[in-house]
Amino acid sequence: MDERTPVLIGAGQFTYRGDPASSPAPSSLLKIAAERAAADAGIGAAGLAGIDSLAVVGFTIDAPGSKRGMIPHAINPPATLSKMIGADPRWAVYSEMGGNTPQYLVNMLAERIARGEADLALTVGCEFLGSATKRATKGLGFDDWVAVEDETLDPPKRVGDPRAGSTAYEIRHGLSRPINIYPIFENALRARDKRSIPDHQARMGKLFAGFSAVAEGNPEAWFPTRRSADELVAVSEKNRMIGFPYPKLLNAIMDVDQSAGVLIASVKKARELGVPEDRWVYLHGCADASDLWYPLDRQDFHSSPAMRLTGKRAFEMAGIGLSDIDVIDLYSCFPVAVEIGAEELGLSLDDPRGLTVTGGLPYAGGPGNNYVMHSIAVMMDRLRAKPGAYGLVTGNGWYLTKQSTGIYSTKAPDKPFERQDPAVLQREIDALPHPEVIEAPKGRGVVETYTVIHKREGPFLGIVVGRDENGRRFAANTPNDPRTLASLEASEQIGRTGTVTQQGDLNIFTPD
Repeated sequence: MDERTPVLIGAGQFTYRGDPASSPAPSSLLKIAAERAAADAGIGAAGLAGIDSLAVVGFTIDAPGSKRGMIPHAINPPATLSKMIGADPRWAVYSEMGGNTPQYLVNMLAERIARGEADLALTVGCEFLGSATKRATKGLGFDDWVAVEDETLDPPKRVGDPRAGSTAYEIRHGLSRPINIYPIFENALRARDKRSIPDHQARMGKLFAGFSAVAEGNPEAWFPTRRSADELVAVSEKNRMIGFPYPKLLNAIMDVDQSAGVLIASVKKARELGVPEDRWVYLHGCADASDLWYPLDRQDFHSSPAMRLTGKRAFEMAGIGLSDIDVIDLYSCFPVAVEIGAEELGLSLDDPRGLTVTGGLPYAGGPGNNYVMHSIAVMMDRLRAKPGAYGLVTGNGWYLTKQSTGIYSTKAPDKPFERQDPAVLQREIDALPHPEVIEAPKGRGVVETYTVIHKREGPFLGIVVGRDENGRRFAANTPNDPRTLASLEASEQIGRTGTVTQQGDLNIFTPD
């Protein structure tokens, strides 16, 4: 085997459930995960000093448009972490946003190792919104965090696509947060399949009940609680509607304190470090691409060419087919991400292999951009316990936008690692036809998809994606009177006609 072949040698996870007043600072969360990955590889914390490449997953608080506020965290997380673990990597980066990021970074680091640009790499990430929010709202302060976080450094080198997930036009109409946007995909999928609202709610509940059952057995899960299908979709005081059709329990939970990291080495370096070969997990196939970037530009709201094509490419690179896969983790921020991901890959929602190894983002925890690092860590354990088996991991960023796929196995590859330039797939996707977008439509229109956003007090915002009489796509809000909002959830709205007018810089769609 080529000594430059990249191999994953260690993975570590950490979940903090204690008193928020004593919660670890962000960089401490990273350090714990890194040390656990080193212990898993058998090289000990001292072995981290030898890493020559470091990639830290971007914190949610550093997303475009976010405000750092009163929550201290390092200006340069890779540099701060390097100091804490005694490392001096010659290549250190901090990622842009996206739930695909951990798989994307593994793909990138594996390529660097295969090219001889690195020998021992660490990729690690965390989320700390759980304790940070409680500290801020309860006035607990952050003095102990300030002592850890290094704010004196220059900003880090960034990797990944820095673009925000929505246009200013989309943001004005409420298409700016996952809890507002994923529902429009879900409703579009339901209408395409001609499924009634009650039947579709039951389908989502059944799907994610299975995920919660996996979370129950995951010691690092944020909510290790098995829930029934009915419990997940029944709206109640504890399970209020967030964005129709998703009650709270079908939404990813970002207010967590979790970290995870993975160590990757060349075969030569792994042998030098004495890592037992029964701990080695190889990346056999991988791919990265994005769908048409902004939601309104999509071909439709019930498919993902990027999911399909990154999956196809990863399988081609690995030289295997879907039937060869034994273990699966599909990105699972909301039911529709799993539903579309499974469809694009040719999987059934009731596949006997299961579709998650962690329990998914609503139950295992959705630590910002770092969930997939936990997927990979658990996948490594599952594959080590089943030598020669193959595992599939997918990652999804923004709004079914950025996609990264990985295929893993303890089985040694029979050819050199060669990652295809992501630009190849991207050119194919960017050339796909899509509807024209109009920002100030007037006159008659029809609903293409929609959602209703709720506060604790009830529904307050109707969001419509529609088509005008010329087939051009537009975003709009509905009148916010209770009767209109209630009607949007009472029956299928896709295909409903109405009139669109302007109110300031907002489009207002009034259903017939």
